Amino acid sequence: MTETNTVKHPKVALVTGANKGIGYEIAAGLGALGWTVGVGARDEERREAAVAKLRAAGADAFGVPLDVTDDASVTAAARLVEERTGRLDALVNNAAITGGHPQEPTTVDVDRVRATVETNVIGVIRVTNALLPLLRRSPSPRIVNVSSSVGSLTLQTTPGAETGPISVAYSPSKTFLNAVTVQYAKELADTNILINAVCPGFTATDLNGFRGTRTPQQGATSAIRLATVEDDGPTGRFFSDEGEIPW
Repeated sequence: MTETNTVKHPKVALVTGANKGIGYEIAAGLGALGWTVGVGARDEERREAAVAKLRAAGADAFGVPLDVTDDASVTAAARLVEERTGRLDALVNNAAITGGHPQEPTTVDVDRVRATVETNVIGVIRVTNALLPLLRRSPSPRIVNVSSSVGSLTLQTTPGAETGPISVAYSPSKTFLNAVTVQYAKELADTNILINAVCPGFTATDLNGFRGTRTPQQGATSAIRLATVEDDGPTGRFFSDEGEIPW
């Protein structure tokens, strides 16, 4: 269930990697619910085009220059959000890379692994910690980490399960992200901050060459639901549209 927003005090979200694909649709979905949405993205032209498109659809959106791998960029982004809205009600860590191919563990370029973890894991930690002071100002703060079922060790070791191609960079980066999500949930257990991981499913985006079978709108559903979940909602768990995913 989603929470009702007042016109006078709209809720505020920041979505990383929101200039296209699933991230854009998460921003669009929250905007349609009356939220003010920060569109976090590195590319200025794509970021501003996304903001313009969201505004044309009636959303209160603003651009946030953001490279999740860069300390100065993340610090500046947090400052911009603070100056613009004064607080943050939901942070959706969506920005990610596949790391490219090949990713067979016996032959992989370790720099490929390092770059993937830097964006998909360390970037999430960097952004989350920078935005936590603003999240703490919210009466109902939410953090959503966009993960993938290919990061599930249970599924990876289940015969016949669909786990994608062998990838020693991307899949383990999502396993790492899931573990990080659990650790945040443990540390924040005595607060009102709810943090969960979500899998958008095999969604057609440029991340997979548009081979996915789900639309970006469908892929955004779980993230929107967890970003707007009520105060008695779950924390430290992993979900898809179909329900909870085993670690």
